[in-house]
Amino acid sequence: MNLETKVVEAINGVKIPQLGFGVYKITKEEEFAKAISEAIRIGYRHFDTAKIYGNEEALGREIRNSQIPREQFFITSKVWNTDHGYEATKKAFEQTAKKLNIDYLDMYLIHFASPNYIESWKAMEELYLEGKIKVIGVANFEIQHLEELIKHSKIPPMINQIETHPEFPQNGLHTYLNNHQILHEAWGPLGQGNKTLLNHPELKKIANQYHKTVAQVILRWHLERGVIIIPKSSNPKRIQENSQIFDFELTGDDMEKIDQLNTGKRYSINPTGYIVNPIYNKLMKIFVK
Repeated sequence: MNLETKVVEAINGVKIPQLGFGVYKITKEEEFAKAISEAIRIGYRHFDTAKIYGNEEALGREIRNSQIPREQFFITSKVWNTDHGYEATKKAFEQTAKKLNIDYLDMYLIHFASPNYIESWKAMEELYLEGKIKVIGVANFEIQHLEELIKHSKIPPMINQIETHPEFPQNGLHTYLNNHQILHEAWGPLGQGNKTLLNHPELKKIANQYHKTVAQVILRWHLERGVIIIPKSSNPKRIQENSQIFDFELTGDDMEKIDQLNTGKRYSINPTGYIVNPIYNKLMKIFVK
């Protein structure tokens, strides 16, 4: 299956490739260029970046270098904590668009539910209505944040990008998102490459049945839950392998076995505690200027 033909639809009908490519922590210029050009060659068209990643400009350059029409790509970026507020978000969006050298973003997300995210959302609603963003959403939002945002919004969030993997499947939040027609997108879908997860005996057993890697089985598990995924890698072999997940299906029994791996363990930080850390946010103001 062609990568861009496997899509999910946002509530407004915009089609989003279910398999994307994350670029977090890929910052070395030569490594980044090789990874993105290889991903594009393989068939990836959905790319996920953010202001805080520091590689929006490099991503825009590689997309232009591909000579593939802009409209064939689905590009996501995010507004960082230090840019929250109505005017600051408008300015941050323009900076992101300039760095990517694009007229519109396919998707723009509030990166965390830090203070003033309601005002940021109002700015994003306007940008959406102006046609500058096709899909607006959030990242790292818990149910209480979503409830507050929905209460104060004219346009509800269309997607929530959250840490999700077999040991932390976000079942309660997943159900909430489905019930509110908000798409679930997983960052860290492979548990950020955690060796314990990738060497789990149950996952190895399932992988052997299909002559697939454990990573491919995990990514397929996400797909069958209806989750959008953005695995990242700068290794050409893994970039290729991560795309080869459309030629097999997991059985109900396989899905149940993987569901039993849930330990409730985050591999990253709890976003609720993270956003209220004043020292971190002060440092980020300096870092992202």
